Amino acid sequence: MKIIQPSAKIEIPVNGTEIVKQIEKIGRVCYKSEDKITPNSAERFIKMILQNGHESVIEHSSVSMRVICDRGVSHEIVRHRIASYSQESTRYCNYGNGQFNHELTFIMPCYFDESHEHYYIWYRCMEQIEHCYLSLIASGASPQEARAVLPNSLKTELVMTMNLREWRHFIRLRTSNKAHPQMRQVATLILAELKNQIPIIFDEFHEEDEQ
Repeated sequence: MKIIQPSAKIEIPVNGTEIVKQIEKIGRVCYKSEDKITPNSAERFIKMILQNGHESVIEHSSVSMRVICDRGVSHEIVRHRIASYSQESTRYCNYGNGQFNHELTFIMPCYFDESHEHYYIWYRCMEQIEHCYLSLIASGASPQEARAVLPNSLKTELVMTMNLREWRHFIRLRTSNKAHPQMRQVATLILAELKNQIPIIFDEFHEEDEQ
């Protein structure tokens, strides 16, 4: 049995500087102000359209993110409809074979202290689930049959693609203090990646304020 932390990283490399320039070029069509484009005008233009709520312009660019989280969090993620998803399948992945080291991988719940009884109870439950899953596989059950015993804490991996406007919507909702703690943890990781690559689009969101 393996226990890991969630993670997020941009799957397809992006050039934030070029994205910003492209958005300006497209956005200025609305105002027929292409003649005002200069080497340093893009960020100022994008800041203006965001302040004015003219966010449809940033829908012309998208980012693909690879996320490792638990199945429970992934069920919340895929509720965002203006997006494309490719997710690790428990129907076809056989965790009882060598590709997965004959073990299950779980995501550590961020709200359990390893010294607390709650963590011990959770850990023992995951151990039992792994034993039951591997026993089902060993006795001839298919992965899609054995997955009936898999929990929300099971690690899953997905690639999600959203346009920049939808990423802002996702970040706004999922870094809120009203979000589930594990969802907020993953969303904060995603935000850090987005801010690193395209800061002008995401600078108004602050990871340290959303913990």
